[in-house]
Formats: sequence, C-alpha cells, structure tokens
Amino acid sequence: MDPQKWILSIITLICILGASVFMLSAMDSSSIRTEIIGQLNRVVPDGLGGWSAVFTTPTTATKSGENQKGKLLPVQVNLTTCLPTFGRPGKPVYCCPPRNMLDDPIVDFEFPDPTQTPVLVRRFAHRLDEESIAKYEKAVSIMRSLPYSDPRSFTRQANLHCQYCTGSFLQQHSTLPVRVHKTWIFFPWHRMYLYFHEKILGNLIGDENFAIPFWPWDLPEGMTLPAFYLNGSFINHQRDPTHFPPAVADLDFQLAPGGSTPEEQTDLNLALMYNQMVSGAKTAELFMGCAYKTGEGGDCFGPGTMERAPHNTIHKWVGSEFHTGREDMGVFYSAARDPSFYAHHSNIDRLWEVWRSTHPEMNDPEFLDSYMYFHDENRRLVRIRFRDVMDIDMLRYRYEDVENTWLAARPKPSVPPRLARREIREREERLELPGSHFGPTGRVLDSPVTVRVVRPREVRSRTRRGKEQQLEEILVVEGIDVKADDFVKFDVYVNVVNGTIMSPKYREFVGTFVDIPSGSSVGKKITLKLGISEALEDLEADQDRAIWVTLLPRTENCNKVIVDGLRVEFTRK
Repeated sequence: MDPQKWILSIITLICILGASVFMLSAMDSSSIRTEIIGQLNRVVPDGLGGWSAVFTTPTTATKSGENQKGKLLPVQVNLTTCLPTFGRPGKPVYCCPPRNMLDDPIVDFEFPDPTQTPVLVRRFAHRLDEESIAKYEKAVSIMRSLPYSDPRSFTRQANLHCQYCTGSFLQQHSTLPVRVHKTWIFFPWHRMYLYFHEKILGNLIGDENFAIPFWPWDLPEGMTLPAFYLNGSFINHQRDPTHFPPAVADLDFQLAPGGSTPEEQTDLNLALMYNQMVSGAKTAELFMGCAYKTGEGGDCFGPGTMERAPHNTIHKWVGSEFHTGREDMGVFYSAARDPSFYAHHSNIDRLWEVWRSTHPEMNDPEFLDSYMYFHDENRRLVRIRFRDVMDIDMLRYRYEDVENTWLAARPKPSVPPRLARREIREREERLELPGSHFGPTGRVLDSPVTVRVVRPREVRSRTRRGKEQQLEEILVVEGIDVKADDFVKFDVYVNVVNGTIMSPKYREFVGTFVDIPSGSSVGKKITLKLGISEALEDLEADQDRAIWVTLLPRTENCNKVIVDGLRVEFTRK
C-alpha cells in the first residue's frame, strides 16, 4: 500500500472507531450491537485486519467462535476495549476502568504457597465478634478512600461486577459480549471475584488471616440482614428499610408484601432451598446453568436453580423500593456498591461447595479453560482460569461448619396424590386443556396457564423397569421472551388440583423463573429447565403418560413475558 493510501486508511479507521463507540453505546440490544460490528468488518480496510483486529488478537478462530476444526472455544475476555452499555433497559452506564487494562502487564494465576499461606475461614456473619467486625469495617473504609485510578478502590471493585454483568467486554474471537449471568459461568466467576476482593481487603489492613463472612439466608439463624451492615463504612442508603432486622428474608420475593409470619416465612424458605439445592438440582446444568462457550454457536441463556432463586430474589429483597430497578442490590450493574453483596455471594459460593460435595466434578475442557482477569492485592492484572478455582483447599480458604437444615425440608403434596390423580383424570374427561406448544406467536403470561405435557415414552418405560436413578426428567419451558424492563417472576407447578394453596411449601412446586434484565441479555430468549423426577415420584405421577403443568405469574410484569411452549426431556444424572 502506498503512503497516501495508508494514511487515508488510518484516518478512515479513526473516524469509524469514533462513530462506532458512539453507536455501540446507544445499543440496548447485544444482537444489534453484534450486527453493527459485523457490518464494520466489511468497512475497515483489509490491510488493517478489519474490525476484528481491533477487538481480537490473531488466532485460528472463526467469527462463530470455533477453531478450524469446528470445535467451540472456551470463553475468554478481550481487554482491547471496554464499551458503554446498559445497566438495565433505559439506563446507560459506563463502568470501565480509567485506562486500557492492557497497559498493565498480565501474570498468570499461581496457587498460594501452602507452607506460607494460612487457611482463611469465612465465618457466619451473624456470629462475628466485635473485633472481627471492626477489622472488616476498617478494611472497607480504607478501600473506599482509595482513588478511582487504583484498581483496589471500592468503586473500581464494584464496577468490575458492572463490566462483566452488562457486557462491557467482548469475547475473544467473537463480537458477542462476555456475560457472567444466566450460564454456568455464574459460580466460578463470582468465586474469582470474591477471592481477589478478599485478598485486597486483608492486604489493606495488613491481616493475612482476614476473610469475608457469609450471610446464610438459607438457615433460620441467618435469615435477617446482618446488623453490622447498618453501621459505619458498611452503610448503603439504597436499601429497603422495611427489610432491616428483624425482618426475615424472603427467598421467594416477588415485590408485593407476602404477609407471612416469621415462622411461616422460615418454613417457606427452607422448602424452597430444598427444591433449589436438592430435588431440582440433580445435574450440573440444572444447578449451574447452560453450557456457555465462545461465539454464536456457544451462546445460551439458561440460568441454574440457585441463580434464579434465592440469588436473584435476595438481590431484589435488599434493594431500595424507591428506584426503578431497586438499586443498588436490585440490579446487577450497581449491586456490588452495597457491601452486603459480598456476604450474599460468599453464601452462594458456600452453597456451590455444598452441592459439589455430592455431585461429579466438572470436566468439560471448554468450561475449565475459560479465563477472566482480575487485579490482585498488589495491583497486578491476573489471568485466572476456571480450573484454578474448582478446589477451595488449593485456594486456602474454607467455610465455618454449619448445619444445612433445609436438607430435611422435603415438601409434601398439598393434596394426597391418589386424590389428586383421580381429580385430574376426571377433569381430563370434561376439560380440553391447551397444548404445550403455543404456536408462532407464543403465549403471554398475563394470567395463569395450565397445559397438558406428554412425557417421552422412554422416560416412562425406564421408570417402570426401575432404572429411574440413571435418568433425570426435565421440564423445559422454551423461548421465554422477557419484554419487561424490570424484575419478572413466575412459578411452575405440576398436577395442581387446588389453586388456592400454591406455594413452594408444597411438592407440586417444581421451580421458579426469576429474571433481572441487564444490558447484555435484553431481547434474548431464555430457556428454563426444571428437574422433576423426585417431584413426580412424590406425587405418584412418575408412570403417568402426561402431567398437568401450571405457569403462575407472580409479578405484574409477567404480562410482558411470552413463552413459546413446554416439553419434557431426560438426561443422565
């Protein structure tokens, strides 16, 4: 290329980049943003490597996120640029660092030396003594005092969550944003985040034994917001004051006041926890979420049991009722501004460890080789893979031992199963239920809907032969299109005959859909998968040809939710 054409190309590229950043910042849909980037690939001169040269490093990857052999790649973060995005629909945010992160040298994560590093013990927040609370408060106070230019500062730490939860960074080898919600990335990413946050806090006060506490809202003794979060540097003014102690946390929160007594709320919480941790979480996909990999071929939107509730519901329960999205905790872009966020996620991390103790290890190489970046206590930019955080013994921390009382909270049917099945057979003779596929336009959830879903013959035959332990039956709610701009929740029930007593306290409840819209997922259809084998066994419906499924709207915004249909599938446990 002669010098004049080269200079002209550079000027053209600068203009395109400037205009593109402006356009991308206005995009409320990642799909639209992806299309624009795709068009830019045709505009930027080939001699400059195209738009992909701006967003990715040279690799053998295709635009779809596959290698030359057609295999999907692990999710990797492209730090070349950080984009403006939307914290929630209609709320533009810019939570990027003050300078390009690639200006910092990158080091690969190394495990702490077990001969030099003590094992940190994350403790039950409500049991912390005054000295421990004082140390924690001092660490947060120092962190708040650091300038924004320091990656250890409180605002920079909070904005990390904003960046990864709203799609500020794109994937390597793809024009899609990195997302850490609604997929199997949810657990390992937040574990990494807490790990480095904890190290920074300890370093700021010179205490190598410092550990963040966990807020065990799943246990009766821990179902109130820990009182120390109402004092000192822990204060956040964007919380719902009606949910301060002694209010019992509502793990099934649906915006409207529940009206339950503390004892009733506790019982409901325990029953919900049993479903989300045990009966509805028999496989990794059910518990952790869908398998998310690079590019269009690896993209998915399917949150696991714990992310939907109680993770999402606690976020909303804590947040302020005076803000559209119940900021701060109620929306992901602002959630980490509240110090209670870290104890909340410490408990999520503890529960992942509880689940992992009774389930097979994850061995998918694309999962294990996915990596992210975090600044450590020494301001170094660290590249860390998911395989690095699968063993907390290697990370040198553990959790205080507690009794998980929800393990004994297996719900019972609201109506004796034989009576319920007889009633269902009688109703089938006189009622014509709609089919489980709602056609090209789908079904709006502006009211409860009950459908008859036929179970695959193979599931029923294997159940009869006593091989049900090898399979998990899964109810799939397909094509959930959330057009609302805020919190959406609907519950799913099987074989309900008394609609006046529908609650997670009863066995007919098989799961809940809870969505908090964020910039990187608006406009994407979501898949809800619910494990139902144990529930059908308890309802004595495990050999029936079909089941009745009821979708019960729990928030007003469900009138802006469209569902494509329902079906049953099965998978190996």
